Amino acid sequence: MQTNITSQQIVAEPLPDDCWESIFRFVINDDDDCNNNNYLNSLSLVSKRFLSIIDRFRFSLIVYHELSCCHLFKRFTNLNSLNLTGNYIDLDNLLIEISSFPLKQLTSLNLSNQYTIPTIGLRTFSQKITTLTSLTCSNICHFNSTYLFLIAECFPLLEELDLSYPSGCRFYTGYPDGIEVLSLALIKLRKVNLSGFPIDNQSLFHLFKNCKYLEEVVIFWCDRYDEITKEGLAFALSERPTLKSLSFSITPSNLEYSGVFVTSHFINSLVSLKGLTCLVLHRLKISDRLLYSIAKEGLPLTRLVLRYCTGHSYDGIFCLLWNSQCLQHLDLHKTDFLNDQHVVELSSFLGDLVSINLTICRKLTYLALFALLKNCPSLSEIKLERIGSAVVENYDSLVEFGVYPQLKSLYLGQNSWLNDESIIMFASVFPNLQMFDLNYCCNISEGICQVLTKCSKIKHLNLAGCSKVKMHQMNFAVPKLEVLNLSDTEVDDESLCVISKNCCGLLQLLLKYCNGVTEKGVKHVVENCTQLREVVVEGSDKYRELFSRFGYPYHFH
Repeated sequence: MQTNITSQQIVAEPLPDDCWESIFRFVINDDDDCNNNNYLNSLSLVSKRFLSIIDRFRFSLIVYHELSCCHLFKRFTNLNSLNLTGNYIDLDNLLIEISSFPLKQLTSLNLSNQYTIPTIGLRTFSQKITTLTSLTCSNICHFNSTYLFLIAECFPLLEELDLSYPSGCRFYTGYPDGIEVLSLALIKLRKVNLSGFPIDNQSLFHLFKNCKYLEEVVIFWCDRYDEITKEGLAFALSERPTLKSLSFSITPSNLEYSGVFVTSHFINSLVSLKGLTCLVLHRLKISDRLLYSIAKEGLPLTRLVLRYCTGHSYDGIFCLLWNSQCLQHLDLHKTDFLNDQHVVELSSFLGDLVSINLTICRKLTYLALFALLKNCPSLSEIKLERIGSAVVENYDSLVEFGVYPQLKSLYLGQNSWLNDESIIMFASVFPNLQMFDLNYCCNISEGICQVLTKCSKIKHLNLAGCSKVKMHQMNFAVPKLEVLNLSDTEVDDESLCVISKNCCGLLQLLLKYCNGVTEKGVKHVVENCTQLREVVVEGSDKYRELFSRFGYPYHFH
């Protein structure tokens, strides 16, 4: 029996909140190209009820200023990540206020770029919010060894800890004891970043021995004042055979230490890490023997970074990559011997590659770019900055290489051979670019406008140092552009007026060293780009009143 029901006969019942929440989640997850924040903002404007529901989707929050921010914690009760890296009047008091809210799902706290660690506020915070598993305290100006004991006492459930690049602590005492206490207290620690941190053999040994679940260690910028020896590093590695990721580098001044990765002791310790998936080495003297040993052992590497490394050859690289065909991320930054033919050979067996960085490989040309894309179908990010010069007589012929829609991010900065014709050709070949970095490509001018018409999905465009760029001819909408860097260019108020009319979705605009920009042009952007979150501009004092008139989240440098 067929029943016809008209719309007038239906009694509309309001959907419960959890149904709306499911609908919103489905729509957002179904659209890969949409910006979730912008999408949520649009939905929240529909009604107060939608605003209340949307607030449950806010999982991370950056607090730029403590004034009038605490009401946000009443709204965003599902926060799991909190960023407090701004300039605050009283960070201790802010932490105490935040701890009074029921943030039961908060797991990550970032307190980087502060003068000191706010001990009083942090202790109160830890007593009220006991779910924290990730703490970042990077770039602390005056780091005291007592902070290590405080962290050990307050956050025993930490799984991730970042204490990188502290200042004013190199000659303090107490750090070895503090690291040992940390390693004993943080029994769940999986990831640690101690880059630039004063650490010695004893501390490193305690860290690797006591943290049974340790998987990822980052120690960049190890300098000559630290007391980690070649044997100490190798011995520590042997204590944690379950390590999955190791990142290590030295300072340029620490040349004596650069040969640590060629010793038999270290090589044997490294290849004993049977589950190693990520190896990052910067500024080290390595050897083909090291690369052969890793290849022979068959370590399951998915990420390999050899930046500014010396002492090895193409034979070593070839052997390792041939035996690491599941590699997804490869960084050979400043590998002087690489040429186009090498890239053709290597790319032929790196079909799973997702990203590659070949910056400052001077013997490469644009032909390496097309070889990579032809042989690596999953490749979505390529960095080829400051490579060798290339003379292309007919750019139209390059279209014969085909179209590569999988490429999302392309970094070609500081290549003087690039011009308008070449970037327009690249835009035709890579139509789905979302990130295009052309910093200090001095021969680029208004051709960038044609790039934006061809690559309509670009979200991040870096034109810093492109002195001929003004963008006066951009008479069309670029709604998906979120980050635009025009620092050190000739853009002026007219440029900003054009940008403000056509880039309504801008979140960040960088205008450092732009002498042609005045308050009038900045005002156009601030008034018309309502999603804007950050303007980086010189001469902050003269813009203070303008930005304060619109309130946060605008801020300036």
